[in-house]
Amino acid sequence: MTQIFETPLYPYERSPDQDATSTVNHPVVVVGAGPVGLATAIDLAMSDVPVVVLDENDKVSFGSRAICFSKRTLEIMDRLGCADAFAEKGVVWNVGKVFFGDRKVYDFNLLPEEGHKHPAFVNLQQYYCELYLVERVRQLQAEGKPIQIRGNNRLSALETSATGNRLTVETPEGAYDVTCDWLVACDGANSPTRGMMGLDFIGRVFEDNFLIADVTMKADFPVERWFWFDPPFNKGQSALLHKQPDGVWRIDLQLGWDIDKDEEKKPEKVIPRLKQMLGGDVEFKLEWVSIYTFQCRRMERFRHGRVLFAGDSAHQVSPFGARGANSGFQDAENLAWKLKLVLQGKASDALLDSYDVERVQAADENILNSSRSTDFITPKSDISKIFRNAVLDLAEEHAFARPLVNSGRLSLPSTYDGSPLNGEIIAQLPQRTRPGAPACDAPLGEGWLLNQLPGGFTLLGLGCEVPESTDHDGIILRGLSISDGNVGSDLRDRYLSDAKAAVYLLRPDQHVAARWLDYDAGAVAAAMNTVLANSVMQ
Repeated sequence: MTQIFETPLYPYERSPDQDATSTVNHPVVVVGAGPVGLATAIDLAMSDVPVVVLDENDKVSFGSRAICFSKRTLEIMDRLGCADAFAEKGVVWNVGKVFFGDRKVYDFNLLPEEGHKHPAFVNLQQYYCELYLVERVRQLQAEGKPIQIRGNNRLSALETSATGNRLTVETPEGAYDVTCDWLVACDGANSPTRGMMGLDFIGRVFEDNFLIADVTMKADFPVERWFWFDPPFNKGQSALLHKQPDGVWRIDLQLGWDIDKDEEKKPEKVIPRLKQMLGGDVEFKLEWVSIYTFQCRRMERFRHGRVLFAGDSAHQVSPFGARGANSGFQDAENLAWKLKLVLQGKASDALLDSYDVERVQAADENILNSSRSTDFITPKSDISKIFRNAVLDLAEEHAFARPLVNSGRLSLPSTYDGSPLNGEIIAQLPQRTRPGAPACDAPLGEGWLLNQLPGGFTLLGLGCEVPESTDHDGIILRGLSISDGNVGSDLRDRYLSDAKAAVYLLRPDQHVAARWLDYDAGAVAAAMNTVLANSVMQ
């Protein structure tokens, strides 16, 4: 297991930029080769947008870090060409259990509905996620796609302007300068890019600390998410247990606020805690230990001229709920198609303002849910604790109380209600696939609907015909017509309800832009102008 942390995946190589007689300009530079930076770069390169990724490291991140990858992330990975690797290695789960003290209060299924290609979640260590994304980069390079990763290339200085950015990059062989039209900062919670621009987070830091311990062991625990309130092995606190690949288990233990973090991370402190939880006869080995503090914060804006922030560099939430990496991937998919159209001259950069609008809204939604989880898990007063415990007691016998239990509401994709890119709402059609919502997967023949939406704009006709191809000012809309006889029950429930037919305009990130009860070329053209933010251009 240690080998994966020690093997350089993208070792330093001298780039032509370092020997150029004049400063080289790139359309897009991504800072940070973590999951979000790599996903953004892959998405751009697949559309033939040249992109350079700069990373001060040359290896995967140490430790498992993000491990719970949601159904929506798997759908994004499917489009980017990485989902098979995630599925083959990852631990699939849909069920969670909540305990209070030493008794089970209730369990829940995050995906009780049939007719989906992907499960609710796959558990996979972040280092595997990064490995598979780098392997996908290598595949794209072999295909001749314009993508580079430069390891041991650290951004050390940044000058921004209305027309582009100038970067100073440090390497083992000295510094060099490059310029870029657009810079995407995916350099983590302590983002050096954010610091260079004098920007900061707004939000809350919660007064509590949690121990993460990854252990290798042979255990008979089922593949489920187990969460304890006030367990006998961690009285007055909470605990979480998850299974990962390779016999690794993730354990989270609440420690409280006034602790010595360095002391608590020592094996002689961690191992007795784990023995209390697992029992003295269970053999285990520590693989990774960390301590984190709940933080629910974000930048005020994610777009600053020609610098765009995504992932942890733009927002932070507590780990309970698996909202960090999953929301970061949604940042990447939202940003990439918009940036592509701007670079191609098919949309004004006003379209990138919608990235800020939509993803700030999503961050606020995640922060709200994460803050509520944190307040429920770590009540800040005796009255709050009495209320929480009463809810847990009620939930054991009464279903109405279970939605009030908040052990970390798990990540769901954001619906961009109120987005300036949305078309009008058609009340006769299902709420779950309204404008702004991510398209919902469903069986389609021998395959799946979302696999028919690989990128670009799609016009989906259900129970009616739409043109096979439509040109809107140089942007091609691909038509997908499904006759009434081929509209299965899942597809009908998710997209038609009681309507006989419907037409959906789907964005390149698989979110619904607009929908109608029949095909109208003029309405489609108007919706395309809206989704491209052309009203701002005029």
